[in-house]
Amino acid sequence: MKEIKRDIYLNKLINRRENGLIKVITGIRRCGKSYLLDPLYKNYLLDDGIKENHIIKLELDREENSKYRDPHELNLYIKSQIKDKDMYYILLDEIQLVNDFEYVLNGFLYEKNLDIYVTGSNSKFLSSDIITEFRGRGDEIKIFPLSFSEFVTAFKGEKIDAWNEYVLYGGLPLILSKRTDEEKSKYLKDLFEQTYLKDIIDRNNIQRTDIIDSIINILASSIGSLTNSQKIYNTFISNGEKDISLNTINSYLKFIEDSFIVNKSNRYDVKGKKYIQTPYKYYFSDIGLRNARLNFRQQEENHIMENIIYNELIVRGYNVDVGVVEVRDEQKNRKQVEVDFVCNLGNKRYYIQSALNLETREKTIQEERPLMNINDNFKKVIVIKDNIKHWYTEEGILVIGIQEFLLNPDSLDL
Repeated sequence: MKEIKRDIYLNKLINRRENGLIKVITGIRRCGKSYLLDPLYKNYLLDDGIKENHIIKLELDREENSKYRDPHELNLYIKSQIKDKDMYYILLDEIQLVNDFEYVLNGFLYEKNLDIYVTGSNSKFLSSDIITEFRGRGDEIKIFPLSFSEFVTAFKGEKIDAWNEYVLYGGLPLILSKRTDEEKSKYLKDLFEQTYLKDIIDRNNIQRTDIIDSIINILASSIGSLTNSQKIYNTFISNGEKDISLNTINSYLKFIEDSFIVNKSNRYDVKGKKYIQTPYKYYFSDIGLRNARLNFRQQEENHIMENIIYNELIVRGYNVDVGVVEVRDEQKNRKQVEVDFVCNLGNKRYYIQSALNLETREKTIQEERPLMNINDNFKKVIVIKDNIKHWYTEEGILVIGIQEFLLNPDSLDL
């Protein structure tokens, strides 16, 4: 398998180098956290002139390093490697295997010549509240599965074949090493059942495993659709499930979200400039996991493409909401229409629609309508499936093909 470049995350580590905080690399299991530390970041340090003996790396899941899972032994080992006052870089993989690792790492911060980087892959490190463990002295770098542009760099074949593979099996790096469809589908299914789901159940001591299993299936079936806990609760009740509460549904949804399997996108009233509490949308962090969860049924191109666009925007660092705009129909009646994504980063904002195609003028008008009812000057974009060169509509809206959008990091500013 070719080396996968993950420059977005590598640059984040480089920018945080020697900032006095614990760099905590989080993300869904098997998304490439360890690979980011070694070889990518370690090689960067070596190329920058750091001596090998000033990079202290421990893979704590290896049997030969098992004694360092004792916090006292880990502390002694790290300090025994410090021979001078030059900067040392501490790279600790699978830190969750060390009991009370938070106290050990916080203790290292008193040493002015230690720069600390850690990863972890069990449910504790998958939890979104990990930074609180370091009492304000942690700096989180969240990693996602491969974006399409990363996937293409390691895929052997044409871009169109890479796209077809990506929309079916997603971007978990090990997918690229699997040769057959059977291997790929089995890998994703096993990973979901034996790792992700088990992590959530074990960490939160869940008794109703059937309920959380069903909720995940509901979320997988409804990507790109509005939902909320009440709607999911009603589904269970209508199916004859009586021994369940709305609070349980809310808790289970939070557990799933905290595990980074899904991300929640809230609705935002563009004209009213306020958030709408409910309903909202969920998107899977990896489309291959979503597809595997449904046994590769329900391959709706529009919803899958919308999910991939959402993930790309998140990777690029945008805060992403679902937009709501009030319009008037031909009878002058007011109604709400949806803008797929409202994206914010600093003083930048983009309004984005996802559409499979704009085959007719009527279809173009339909997709433009929500955007044209937004009365500000921020850029408006329609992303379509067709592999075309970007163009602008008569109303000044950028229309761009999905591959150009994904492969050009500056695609929103064309």
